[in-house]
Parts: sequence; C-alpha cells; structure tokens
Amino acid sequence: MTRSLARGTSFWRDLPLVLWLVAAIVVSVIHRWLPDASWLMLHLVLLGAASHAILVWSFHFAQTVLRAPATEAGSRQQIVRLGLLAAGTALVLVGVPATWWPVTLGGATLVAVAVGWHALALRRMLRSALPARFKVTVRYYLAAAACLLVGITLGVITAWGWDDAWHGRLLVGHALANVLGWVGLTVTGTLLTLWPTMLRTRMDDRAELWTRRALPLFLAAVAVAVAGALLGVPWLAAVGLVLYLAALGLWGRGLWQPLRNRPPREFAPLSVGVALVWPVVGLVWAGWLLVTAPGWAAIREGFGWPAAALGVGVVQLVTGALSYLLPSVIGGGPSVVRAGQAWFNRIGGFRLIAINGGVALWLLPTPSWVKVTGSLLALIGAGMFLPLMAGGLRASLRARREAETAEPAPAPVPRPAPIQTRSVLTAGQVIAGLTAIATAVVLGVGVDPAAAEVGASTPPGTSAVTPTGNVVRVKVEAVGMRYEPASVHLNRGDQLIVELVNADTTTHDLVIGDARTSRLAPGATEELDAGVIGESIQGFCSVVGHRQMGMTFEVIVDDAPVSEPSPEPSGHQGHEPEGEAPELSSVIDPVLPPLTDEKIHKLTFTVSEVPLEVAPGVWQRRWTFNGTAPGPTLHGRVGDVFEITLVNDGTIGHSIDFHAGSLAPDQPMRTIEPGESLVYRFTATMAGIWMYHCSTMPMSAHIAAGMHGAVVIEPDDLPPVDRSYVLVQSEVYLDTPATDAEGATEVNADKVNAEQPDYVVFNGVANAYDQRQFAARTGERVRFWVLDAGPNRPSSFHIVGSQFDTVYAEGHYLLKQGRDAFGTEDGGSQVLGLLPAQGGFVEAVFPEAGHYAVVSHLMVDAERGAHGFVHVTD
Repeated sequence: MTRSLARGTSFWRDLPLVLWLVAAIVVSVIHRWLPDASWLMLHLVLLGAASHAILVWSFHFAQTVLRAPATEAGSRQQIVRLGLLAAGTALVLVGVPATWWPVTLGGATLVAVAVGWHALALRRMLRSALPARFKVTVRYYLAAAACLLVGITLGVITAWGWDDAWHGRLLVGHALANVLGWVGLTVTGTLLTLWPTMLRTRMDDRAELWTRRALPLFLAAVAVAVAGALLGVPWLAAVGLVLYLAALGLWGRGLWQPLRNRPPREFAPLSVGVALVWPVVGLVWAGWLLVTAPGWAAIREGFGWPAAALGVGVVQLVTGALSYLLPSVIGGGPSVVRAGQAWFNRIGGFRLIAINGGVALWLLPTPSWVKVTGSLLALIGAGMFLPLMAGGLRASLRARREAETAEPAPAPVPRPAPIQTRSVLTAGQVIAGLTAIATAVVLGVGVDPAAAEVGASTPPGTSAVTPTGNVVRVKVEAVGMRYEPASVHLNRGDQLIVELVNADTTTHDLVIGDARTSRLAPGATEELDAGVIGESIQGFCSVVGHRQMGMTFEVIVDDAPVSEPSPEPSGHQGHEPEGEAPELSSVIDPVLPPLTDEKIHKLTFTVSEVPLEVAPGVWQRRWTFNGTAPGPTLHGRVGDVFEITLVNDGTIGHSIDFHAGSLAPDQPMRTIEPGESLVYRFTATMAGIWMYHCSTMPMSAHIAAGMHGAVVIEPDDLPPVDRSYVLVQSEVYLDTPATDAEGATEVNADKVNAEQPDYVVFNGVANAYDQRQFAARTGERVRFWVLDAGPNRPSSFHIVGSQFDTVYAEGHYLLKQGRDAFGTEDGGSQVLGLLPAQGGFVEAVFPEAGHYAVVSHLMVDAERGAHGFVHVTD
C-alpha cells in the first residue's frame, strides 16, 4: 500500500512550510524598510504557511477518518497541488505589493486551481467512503475550500484598485471569507478529533453532534459577515461576527470535557489551547471596529490590528499541531514519538509566555519602543520552533533507525511507558518567560527615556505644606489638542492623582510641576501622582508646540495664589560665536538630482529625530525625513507617479503632505504614531517646484524643526542648462543653543509663534554656502530652483552682481530668455519674490569671474544666515 504524503518524511510536506515561516520572520525583522510589510507578513503566514499546512493535513485527516487508502496516483496529485499552491502564493506576494494586477490574477488563479482540485479530491473520497462517524470533519474541509474560493475572488477584485470606501469593503469581505472560512472551518473541523488525541484522553461523546450542529451556523455567520462588508453595512458584518462567536461557543463545548479529564502538560496542546483565545480577541476587536469606526476607509486602516490577533492565533495553532503531528507520523512506535516530542517540548513554557506576552505588549497601548521589544520577544519565541522542528525530526528518524536495527525483544514485551507526562510549564520556565517580558519592557523604556519619565515627585511649593490626607482623583482626556476637563479644584495640602486618557489621534503627555506621565500613544492611559499640592499651578503637554496650542491643565488651590506656569527653557538671540566661523560638519549638496527614465518613483522616507548643525558651531535636535533637513529633493516629469512609504522612527506622531499631487488628505496625510508607517501615492500633474512637509499640528513647529523638502517637476519644454541648483529657504528657532550634538535641544515653539527666528537658512544651515560655495564658469547658464518652506518668512531671492533673464514662479514664466508674457524683449529681473510654500526658478549667466553673493534681499534675513556665494571661474 502506498504511504500517505503526511506520513514518514516528505520534502513537499515540510520544506515549503519552513520556507514560508522563515520568510515571515525575515520580513518581520526588516519590515521598516519594506512597503506593505504588514500585508506581506500576514499573507506569508496565512496564505503561505497556513494554507500549505491545511492542504497537507486536511487531506491526511480526511483519509484517516474516512479510512480511505493512500494511492500512488493520489500522492502524485497532492504534490502537484502543493506546487500549484506554492507558485500561486509566490506570484500573489509579488504582484500585490508591486501593483502588478496581471501577476496577482495569475497567482490567485493557481491558488484557486490547487484548492478547487483539493476540494474535488475530498468530495470523491467522501462519496466513495464507507459509513464513518466523523464524516462531518470532511464536510468542514469542503466548506472551508468554498470560502477560500470566495475570498480569492474578492482579493483579486480588491487588488484592481478602488476608492477608499470600496477598497475597505472588499478588503474586509476578503479577510473574513479567508480567515473565518478557510482557516477557521478547517481548524474547527480538525480539532474535533485532534484535540482529545493531543490530550491523550477520551473524546466527549456529544462532541460530534455539537460540531455537526455548529457547521450551518458557521456558514451563516461567514455569509452574513461577508455580505455586510460588501453591502457597506458595518453593523450587519458585526452581526456575522457575533453569530460566528456563537457557533464557536456551540462547537467549543466538545473541547471542555477532554480538557477537564486531562489538562494539557505538553507544548502541543498548550499552544493550541492558547491559540484559540486569540481568534476570540480578534473577532471582538473587529466587531467593535465595525460598529464604532466612522467609515470604511477607517475600518480598512484599523482592520490590520484584529487581523494581526487572528494571525497570532493561526501561527500558534500551526506550530502546536505540528509539534504533535510530526513525531507521530514518522512511524516506528512510542519510542520514536517520545524522541521527537522531547525536542518539540523543549523550553515550551518559556516559548508560550514569550510569544503571548510579547504579542500582548505589541497590541496593548504601550510606548512605541516597548511595542518593538515586545514584538521582537514574540518573534524570537515563535522562531525557536524551526530549529526545534529540525531537531525533533532528526531525533525521531534516528530513533526509528535504532528501533529497526535492534534485536527483537523477548516475549512478553512490557507495555511502553506513557509518552511525555511532565508539564512544560515548570517554575523555572515560567520565571524565565516573565523575566523576558519584564526585560522587554525595561529595554523599550530605556531606548525612549521620554516615554519613561513617570514622575512622582512633589510640585514646587509643597515642602512647607501640611498634608490633609485627602486624595483628589480626576480623570482627564487629551482630545482635540485640549485637556477635558481643563482644570481641577482642591484644597491646599490635598494629594492630586490624575488618570490621563489619550483620546486623541496623536501622542500626548501631562506635566504638573516635577511630575510627568510618559508619552502616551492614542488610546493609552496612565496615572499621574502629582503629589501634595501647596499652590495653584499650570500643567501642560510637553510635546513640542502642544502647549502653545492650548494643551494646559489648571490645578487650582482655592484661596491660594497662582504660580507662574512651569517655564520651558528659552534661548538667547545670539547668532554666531565670536571670531572666524568654525568649519561646518556637513552641508547638503545643492545640485539638482538628475532626471531618470523612471515613471514610477518608489522611495521610503524615514522620520528620525537627530542632532544637526544649523549654523557654524551651533546644533539643534532636528526632526527630519531621512536624516536631513530639508529632506531629499525629488525630481520628475509631469505624469510621473511617486509612491512614498513614510516610516515613523521618531518619538511622537508625524505625517507628510506633498503639494505636488492632488488628492483627498484624509488618509495619506494622516498622523502616524511612532513605529507605524503609511504609503502616500500621488501623480505629478502640474509643473513647478513644490513643497512637502509634515502636516501634524502644530504644523508651524514641525516645519520649523526641519520636516520639509522640495519636489521639482519640470515643465515639458524646459530647455537644458549648464548647471542646476536647489535652495530651500526656512527658519531656525533655537531653544537652548548648543555647541555640540549632545547638548542639542528641540525647536522652540514659543519663538515660532512669536515669529522670532534665530536663523534664516538655505538648505537647513545658516551661511552654509559661504563655506561650500556654488560653482559656475563664465558664460554658463545656471538655473537656481528656489522654494520658500517658511513656516513664517517670505523670501526675496537675489544674486548680488547678477541679473536674471529667465524667471519662473508658481507654474508660469514671468520672463523667458528676456521676453515677458506680453512679448516685450530685453526684459530682466533682480529678485524672485516668494511667500511661504511658493517656489520657482531663475536663470543667470555670469559675465566674469568672481564671487557673487546669494541672498534673500530681506536683508535682515540675509544677515540671519540666508546667504552664500557663487564662485565663478573662467
């Protein structure tokens, strides 16, 4: 008789699964540098690893419960189906991120053929089988395959490209059909028999009945949920999820009795048991999102989190089930099984705690770096399965060879010892797992000290206060750049405890005297013990600019004087050190990047907060795109498409707004929190030099801190020149001036509001091009593209000793080779005048060698640093 593909050892059974899991781990590690990384990780797990395991093991279980013999032809066909599935999955994983719809369609077709063929094979097996008790398991598999075919169809339609609302509806329908149908029905059908088998105990006699009754309810739930999504009725989709939870409750009754009879002690049943909790979390989360989100675009954006919870459950289901199945199907008797399972049980308790604790840190509203360390801990715990799997298979095979060559045992043979009865949840492993979680929290907080400064010290003026013993507790919400309520009354000597809830869409904190919360992500909550209050005081949000926008909280002591607001440090107005200016550490290359043949420009902009020199010997902590202020200059033609992946590696929320494209700002320009990313795609339909900038409030502070840059879109008839330079004028507002990187402080939002810049600069550094001068030769035509990024000061661009015969401003020519719009010849220009966010270019031909000063002819700004030289040689 031919052996089933699932039995013994098999290349096609194990290797594709390992490759998909390894790929998922690699993408998880490098996700910040990949577009659509979250989508890719989820589909590597669900479409890659989980679907491969479903095709292998559902066929194996169908043969087992129906007592169908394995045939050589059946095994060959199974290998072909697995190959089709692998090829189709690979094409989908390439086609969707690359927006190659034909490739996506081809991959989805191969997956559909593999699964449809699989369903037909199961159907033939079911019809030809003798009466069997657990035929309902195979019916679950057939229903699951039908759901996947629906999900595949919706996925291909989704990839075609739709507006935000329809894209959200199709995406949710696609996800529900695949996860609840394809994965969910396969898992529930399999665990009917696998769960008591893993626990090594009797099945509940009523389990098959409950499983049979639950199937129509499961199918109705999937149908209602998918229909609600496609019809654009979120509450109907949520009703479908409630029905699915009810079906899980009915089916799950069959799991309870085996669990009571023999509580799980090995890694496999523990992993599967814990994994079943995550789908419930994901379903409740998804249902809540469906009934509370303001629209389908918001549902689409938020659906990744409940999908991630479902994905975590699937990963643990797959690894838990395989930890039991792989040693069991090698063959060779109990000694072989024990040898393999000893490996799969290794550090099982630690792995379970690390995976689930790390995922909890990632999903809960913790500081951004705690999310990072938590996810890394979970990744390490889950990744341990792969080397343990390799070790377990080797141990089983070695034990089988030893059993085959051993001398036959004399009769009677003693009964084999029970397989692995010691619990993997030993005290040592539990302590190690909890220690790892605590370490992840400490490391995350240590990386971002601003998120960890939870104060409990006493505000000013309390040392001479006699405590009353009364504790005043108040719940305060940060929402809409305000605190609600905005004040609290208490008596002198009372202790104040504030429960701060960040109900806003960006990061906030609260400072009262010397006490402060950590920086809270949206949805997070933290308690602040402000201590015993002796006098009235003003609390505030310390995120740059938020206090200036009105985020203050008044602590009012009745009949006591109001103290001065806790001051933010202020800087002096000095601009340069005495004597000769020191050499600048770095200057942005002003040469315009050359045009390429690319029609689609894909780039990643990473937000980072780094110390940079803003004047010779003067440093400031700048907020940047890709580590420079201004950010990279983009260069293209009318009709080019720009796809920018924005990754927030900062400590507060940021965003981006490209003036070079026209589109609804709701989604692409939204603020993303630390650790998040988004994709901003626009088509350049008009020529000019366009500004891009962070649009998170207060926008003036974010732009002044360095979050701006230029996009040059050339007019179709733009003639070539000998040299092209790009200058972005902006302002610098110092807090405490620093002479090195270590002492650098952030932008002073009070000065921004008062329009009192310390420097006005070209390309981020005052007087940068006094030291690194622009180069030109006599007789050459030189083009200067100029953008005024502001946020507050206009520009009057001028080159001392030169005249402009070509001036282009805000999309049209004022002069072109000396001719104006009215046909007048021999015209000229002396300045290019720009308001903040305006841009253009000028052209000049230098008649003789020398040094030509480049300035803003608002001379006070030239003296503040908007100054440089063109060094012209013969």
